[in-house]
Amino acid sequence: MTAAPTKRPPFLRARRIGEIAFHAFTQLVRMKVFYFLAVFAAILLASNLIELPQHAGPESVGAGILRSIKSWSLGTMTLFSVVLGITATALLLPKDVEDRTLYTILAKPVPRLDYLTGKLLGVLLLIFLSLALMDGLMTATLQWRTTMVLDHQTQVALSQNWPPEEIAALRADILAQGPTWSLQGAVIAVFLRAVVMAAIALLLSTFSTSTLFTVIVSFLVYFIGHFQADALEFARHAGEAGQSTAARTFAGAVALIFPNFQTFNVIDAIIQGEVMPPSRLAELAALSAYYFILYLFSSWFVFAKKEF
Repeated sequence: MTAAPTKRPPFLRARRIGEIAFHAFTQLVRMKVFYFLAVFAAILLASNLIELPQHAGPESVGAGILRSIKSWSLGTMTLFSVVLGITATALLLPKDVEDRTLYTILAKPVPRLDYLTGKLLGVLLLIFLSLALMDGLMTATLQWRTTMVLDHQTQVALSQNWPPEEIAALRADILAQGPTWSLQGAVIAVFLRAVVMAAIALLLSTFSTSTLFTVIVSFLVYFIGHFQADALEFARHAGEAGQSTAARTFAGAVALIFPNFQTFNVIDAIIQGEVMPPSRLAELAALSAYYFILYLFSSWFVFAKKEF
């Protein structure tokens, strides 16, 4: 009698992916990456200890202190999320091979797409929770400091007999530098950038045998992505100037392959108190979803051909 063919398990089962994601999350938590939150708290405390000038007028101080807190906080969040997204993703697959966990999972059998999706979502869950804690610390500190600055600067303005309309404008400027929905949008943009970088690191880790190689190349892609717009502009000018086809092709390929991380750079505008329109955040979310799906399925294409 002919043996019945082995039935392949269906792809993208939410429960199975959730279990793998939770396992990846607990793996990373055991690596004590949350210790970085203590560093963030120290940086936030340092930025908050800037003393209010005693003799400068409201026109020269106040909002600048709040900008400093936002700049330090968002900069630290960006660094943390990118480094964690790259290193954590680069470590997971080699760790499972070393512990032979991968063989147990794939022998169940578990579709490789579900395995990769779960691992990536586990990393993103850790980044999301870490950023949420950092955001809570930043928002609470910024709210407290905004109240202090607002009271101090209002008293100084009243002592200098400022007109009521100028005092109102001063208060509005200070409040614009405090906790706002646009500031939360900047934190979301930081997370979306980390989503793209983690997906890139996953793709690299599927065909690399070295964690160090994955980390280095991922950071290289990250830096190249900040010059993607320049490559695209160069390709356009090269075409207009009639330069060589090879130069135009190379610049165009760089622009197409690497994400344009300049698109995610909304932090500077938010620090200055500008408002982020919802359409901009929706654009970043759609772009991140595109790269997430692209790199995830590219990882699956490479991973499906590997023998374990």
